[in-house]
Parts: sequence; structure tokens; C-alpha cells
Amino acid sequence: MDDRLPYYVGFSAFFADLGYQGAMAILPVFLIFALKLNFLEFGIVEAFIYGLGSLFSYIGGRLSDIYGSKKTWILGNSLIPLLSFTAFTLIPVLSISLFSAGWWMRNLRSPARRAYLAENTEDEKRTRSFGILHGLDVGGGLFSIVILIILVLERFPYKILFLYSIIPLIISTLIIIPLRLGRPVKREKISKKNIFNGIIIATAFFGFSSYSMGFPIITVSESTHYGLYLRIATGVAIYGIFLGFSSLTGFLLSRFKSRNEALSLSIFGYILYGLGTFGFVLSIIYRMGIAGFYTSAIILAVAFGFVETYEPSIISRLARTQGSSQGILSASRSIGFFAANIIMGALYSVSAVYSYTYGALIGIVAGIILISAMYLSRNK
Repeated sequence: MDDRLPYYVGFSAFFADLGYQGAMAILPVFLIFALKLNFLEFGIVEAFIYGLGSLFSYIGGRLSDIYGSKKTWILGNSLIPLLSFTAFTLIPVLSISLFSAGWWMRNLRSPARRAYLAENTEDEKRTRSFGILHGLDVGGGLFSIVILIILVLERFPYKILFLYSIIPLIISTLIIIPLRLGRPVKREKISKKNIFNGIIIATAFFGFSSYSMGFPIITVSESTHYGLYLRIATGVAIYGIFLGFSSLTGFLLSRFKSRNEALSLSIFGYILYGLGTFGFVLSIIYRMGIAGFYTSAIILAVAFGFVETYEPSIISRLARTQGSSQGILSASRSIGFFAANIIMGALYSVSAVYSYTYGALIGIVAGIILISAMYLSRNK
């Protein structure tokens, strides 16, 4: 393996996130403040956008095995800029359709990108490679949020807030083109099948707890008494904090080796994510203000870094085919994500405390499921 390869893949991810993460962060503000959706409608739209991506994740994984990971990666990546035109209309159906189409192409290419990295990386270097990928990936998102906050404070219109994403997305695709083709790796059978199935089931439950970060953005925006633009910037900033600490976690995990990655994933990934979500509950009840919300976001970020590093790394070593297995992994979470945002939206319309309590409990259950799968595997 060329030791530089994870950085090439990571910098493509960096520019992709530099593009669409800003659009993703401003979307909930656009839906609530510009399109005037209520919280239940907002939850349904978020579920539609992010949840239905499960189908495209699965398709992307299958296409990766049939036509090659690089070709599928380029196809999906090149169509993500569709979401850059979201604000060119204020007709809800059209705006949501544009963002959805771009985001679904992002889902299509994600399993292929992971498969490509796994195909060109030795088993013992997978965790390091996926840690670098995650660090650069969400690191680009952090810079995207900084740019977005500046544009919001300068009072640029929604069209520009979405449209600036298109240039980094094009650069992201151009970085992929010179890379060599992947080398499909097949195994005769899945080893430690209980662990494999446990992660797939656990990540589905993690999806049920993985509400869109649009909810914290709106929570923070509504908790302040500043002017509109400063409120929006303060809300969007929580996403930047989340991405920044998640990026740092990915880089740290690429440097340190865990003796038991599955156990680390269950405790420091799923369960810690649930505890971080519970932090939002405490922040609301005890009126901790922005400090409480931002601290909770940091805990979520660390947990998410563990999940995004260890999930694909473990799956890549257990699976028979890389594309389909990474597609199943992404699809499983997206299925839960679909239901989570509808449930979160419905509960949020009654009380934000109820919605975050739900997310916290389900996240902890995901960790317990994986620990149980490990116990069954050990007994066998």
C-alpha cells in the first residue's frame, strides 16, 4: 500500500465536506425560517432526505462490486452538486428535491469510497486509514461551517449560502480521477459472523438515535435572544464544534491501536453518543445555555469519531466483499435515521426534552446490542 493513499482519499473527502457540510448546516434554518415548516414537517423532510439514502447506500455498494469502487465513487461524487441549487426556488417540493438528489448521490458514493480504501489497504492498516479519512473528511466540514458563519454574518442570501458549495465539490471529484483502480478483495466466508451481524444491527439502532444535527442547530438558535443572523450563526456554530472535535478524534484514533475495537466502538461510540445526547436534556432542564449545548456536542463528536473510524474498519476485515458490506453498513444506519428524524420531529413538537431523551436511550441500547453480540461470539 502507498502510505499516501489514505491522504489522497481523505483530501477528496475534505473538499467534498468543505462543500456540502455548509449546505447541510444551513438547510434546517432554510426549512424553518424561509420555507416556514413546523417541527413535525421538518422531521419528516429530514427523514426523507437522510433516511431514504439507505436505498442509495445499498445500491452504491452493489455497483461498487459490479463496476468497481472508483467508477461508482466518481459517479456519485460528481452528482452531489445538485444540492448546491437548493435555494434557487422557494417552492418546498422543488427545494427539498434538489437537496435530496444531491444528498442521495453522496450516499451512493460513500460505500464505494470506503470499499476503495479497504481494497487498497492491508488489514493491519485499516484503522489508521479510516481514522485519517474521517479526520480529513469532517475537518473539511469544519472549514465549511466557518465559511458559512462568515457569510451568514455578512447577510448573504440563501442562494449564495448553498451555491458556494459547488466549487469544493468539483475539486473533490477531480482529485479522484488520477487514483489507480481498486483491487477487489473477496473472502471465502465471513469470520466472526456474530460480530458482523451485531455491528449491522447496532448501527441500525444507532441510526434510530442519530437525529439530524439540524435539531441541535435549531435548539441553540432558539435558545438565544440575539438578532436573527447572530442567532443563526450561534446555532450553526454547534455543528462546527461537532465536526472539529470529531475530526480530531479520527486523527487520534489513526495513531493509537485499540486492543478490542468492537468493545471500544460499543462503549466510546454508541453508548457515549447516547450520553452526549442526554447532555442536551440536562442543558434544557437546568438551563445551562450555550455552554451546556456546546459541551454536549463535543461528547457527541468524540463518540461519532469512534463510530466512523471503527465501524468501517471492523466490517472491512470481516466481510466477504467490500462494496456490498460497506453498503449494508451505511444502509442499516440510514434506515434507523429515517425513523429517528420523524420520531424526533414529532416529539420535538411536544418538547425538545422528550426528543433528546429518546435519542439518548436508543444510542445506549445500540452499544448494549454490540456487547451482547461479542459475548455470543466469545461463547461460540
